Amino acid sequence: MYVRLADQIAEDISTGRLPPGSKLPPQRNVAYDLGVTVGTIGRAYALVRERGLVSGEVGRGTYVLGSMDAHPTVSGTSAHDAEAASRNPKSTLGPSVVQGISGAPRLDGTRSILPDPGMIRMDSTSAPNVGQQADIIHDLTNAITRDCAHDIASYTRTKPDSWREAGSKWLARNGWEPDQASVIPTLGAHAAILAVVAATTSPGDRIVFEELTYSSIARAVALTGRQPISVARDDNGPLPGDLDRLCAQMHPKAIFIMPTMHNPTLRTMDEARRRELAAIARQHNLWIIEDEVYGSLRRTDLTPIAAMAPERCFHVGSLSKSVAAGVRGGWIACAPGQVQRVMTAHKLLTGGISFLLAELSARLVLSGAAFDIREKVLSVIRRRHDVALAHLQGAELNSAPDAPFFWLKLPEPWLPGTFKAAAAAENVLIDDEDEFKTGRGERMYHRVRVGFTNPDTDEEAERAFITLRDLLSDSTAAYDSFE
Repeated sequence: MYVRLADQIAEDISTGRLPPGSKLPPQRNVAYDLGVTVGTIGRAYALVRERGLVSGEVGRGTYVLGSMDAHPTVSGTSAHDAEAASRNPKSTLGPSVVQGISGAPRLDGTRSILPDPGMIRMDSTSAPNVGQQADIIHDLTNAITRDCAHDIASYTRTKPDSWREAGSKWLARNGWEPDQASVIPTLGAHAAILAVVAATTSPGDRIVFEELTYSSIARAVALTGRQPISVARDDNGPLPGDLDRLCAQMHPKAIFIMPTMHNPTLRTMDEARRRELAAIARQHNLWIIEDEVYGSLRRTDLTPIAAMAPERCFHVGSLSKSVAAGVRGGWIACAPGQVQRVMTAHKLLTGGISFLLAELSARLVLSGAAFDIREKVLSVIRRRHDVALAHLQGAELNSAPDAPFFWLKLPEPWLPGTFKAAAAAENVLIDDEDEFKTGRGERMYHRVRVGFTNPDTDEEAERAFITLRDLLSDSTAAYDSFE
């Protein structure tokens, strides 16, 4: 509780809701308002003070600091204003603090929704700009608007066979190609996964996630009333023994896994582990949601879980990492008998698929353009991957020439949150490990994920790599306070 309160106060300071010079309300008042002990509030205030955001003065109270000052009278806020604010201490923190620790999950994770201009975004892994929008996407969109004017003007009530055909071809892996009748076009992978969850589970049901994963899905299922639970993992994926225990004791309805190029660890699950998980799913009547969004970038000889347990598995893929994220093109290969349920759930959750985007996605795949763009994207990834390794020699990291990010181990004494804040202070946005945690676990990885496909140019990405290298080499910076 005290950590969550401190985090919310820090956020209100960073956004200006608590301006420099503001006086925080007395601890007893906050404790009364929130229904907690004074000790809890004291620990929160102490934590914010340790971060260098406030200054506590005996007999005077706790004040928000400015960027350079350690005195409550700072630029833009007079002592009179601070004193006036202290007369209404409840409004000084405002409702956002109370809401932030009220028990509801934070929906936005740890990322900045609207980063400041000039920041280099290394917290995204969307497909890089390789000219796809000025070339093939432009031409295909013009052709669709010319050929399908009526369909664009109206709601999408039918789904052409070509959409399913494209999805079947895009999802195909290592000799496995889903039956076109089982494929549903979707507004990207995220919407696809939520449609599966809505169609196969009910509010209150438990959904299994690895303790590190694409946690936006875990937050989303919590928002819909489902309960995310964590399964222990090793470098090869979920531990079968722990999954079997969870199924026997807690009876979850589904598990979300990323077998190929797992986000954020980059591991690819071997064939034996895939078969073990498929067997457990059969034994416990567990649905499997197989997220292969990053799998579209990697060529392997591994069998998809959907081919091992087709009656239990939903296989999901999209164009976001390998072609163009803005197209929002995605597909689900459904388990038998589930197509209509998932299709209905997707429509109810999203309002219905966009004809223009779905037709564009299908034409990109069926024309072969999507595969050509993917090769250009992989070329950029390989090039930037090599530059990253050149600048980060000696650093411990998980990386691969076909992966749009790497998983960087931090040397002592860096902590993930501190390193992320230090990078942001140097105008580089990265993700710390908390962005990928589905719950409060005891294990600390001391890692950050660095994506490098979002910068417009190789030069911009290289500047970010150099910044991170310099921070890693300056261990004394880990002791600084970053607002």
